[in-house]
Amino acid sequence: MIPLSLAEIAAVVNGQQSDIPDPDAHVRGPVVIDSRKVVEGSLFAAFAGERVDGHDFARSAVEAGAVAVLSTRPVGVPAVVVDDVTRALGALARHVVERLGTQVVALTGSAGKTSTKDLIAQLLERLGPTVWTPGSLNNEIGLPLTALRADAECRHLVLEMGARGIGHIRYLARLTPPRIGVVLNVGTAHIGEFGGREQIAEAKGELVESLPPAGEGGGVAVLNADDALVRAMSSRTAARVVLFGESPDAHVRAENVRLTERGQPTFTLHTPTGCGDVTMRLYGEHHVSNALAAAAVAHELGMPAGDIATALSAASTLSRWRMEVTERADGVTVVNDAYNANPESTRAALRALAAMGQGRRTWAVLGEMAELGDESLAEHDAVGRLAVRLNVSKLVAVGGQEAVWLDMGAKNEGSWGEESVHVSDAEAAVELLRSELRPGDVVLVKASRSVGLERVADALTEPVGNEGEVAARWV
Repeated sequence: MIPLSLAEIAAVVNGQQSDIPDPDAHVRGPVVIDSRKVVEGSLFAAFAGERVDGHDFARSAVEAGAVAVLSTRPVGVPAVVVDDVTRALGALARHVVERLGTQVVALTGSAGKTSTKDLIAQLLERLGPTVWTPGSLNNEIGLPLTALRADAECRHLVLEMGARGIGHIRYLARLTPPRIGVVLNVGTAHIGEFGGREQIAEAKGELVESLPPAGEGGGVAVLNADDALVRAMSSRTAARVVLFGESPDAHVRAENVRLTERGQPTFTLHTPTGCGDVTMRLYGEHHVSNALAAAAVAHELGMPAGDIATALSAASTLSRWRMEVTERADGVTVVNDAYNANPESTRAALRALAAMGQGRRTWAVLGEMAELGDESLAEHDAVGRLAVRLNVSKLVAVGGQEAVWLDMGAKNEGSWGEESVHVSDAEAAVELLRSELRPGDVVLVKASRSVGLERVADALTEPVGNEGEVAARWV
């Protein structure tokens, strides 16, 4: 974060100084919302949650090195008191971004946001210092916290934007106005909250509506040419439109797409200024679209096509539990994709599992895809059926009613006997897998975050042996 005095912070967020002996004292460290992450020079933002009130930790945060606390009431230590800490964080983020003048790239979509953000970050780092959203901190709290990590050296700020309703992305774009906006896809994630794909498209398109016009601010809307609802957003922006995808008219496109024996995509990248061959370290054909979006951004910021291809071929996953592949010493491969799930990402993960199988036994350990509303039964049933059509050796459906629907979809498609099984929880899934896994098997673990299926992947990849030798390696 750029150094800011407490007096300047108070003015920016329209706050009152409380118990501040020196208004000229500067915040030089990060803004944090967890008192355990305070370092010397931090600003601690105190949130009152359902179970924990950050105001109760104000004194310990200052004792740990925080210069002051951003709070909604006096806390007996130096504080800037505001009506709404979330809004104050947003105002502070906008102030910092405007002062820095850094290139802001924002992206949204129903699936693939975090993986694409990680790819964009790795490409842009080759052009200069880059700050990006850690994990999936893409809401009205996480986005300002990311922006406030930028300092005077930062050339690129890559921000993931999520939405749970109309107006959310518009609000985030006002906090950190982007010059380049990327829309990946419109799927069914959170369809229960939005009401339909058209409503989801309305919300996602707020990003391109927030971009500066092409002539004045050099705004660029990077849109998926292969998604009709995303392509249609070109009419909602005054920015210059750049299309990516496998469509022949895409400005940045992939040709000769195939998967290696290990399930890693390889293709020829075409840009307006050249082409290059890409073989990715990531798993699954769905990463081709993510890579093209990242390539389009990098091209707009001046990276040559050959350098883009080299960078994409070297890129890895930066965020945990997204197609995170571990090979155990006994030859079992565990694919931990348990951070989140929706119908589109689950179908992509199943296809990746099938590609990685190639003569090996494959296991799909799946749980609930949350927030699907009235579409939940049909979508879970369809995923169960797809597992059968892809010849997944065994489906393990974990959890309650949604897992029952997964299991029944598989059985109704023609998976009988023990090819599909329903178990009650993660512990039961671990017990089953430990008893039945054989060397060479490939196991996919995927569900919405609330299900906690990362516990299954963790249990399958934890160290084993009397002397604690590590039985797995990251790839």
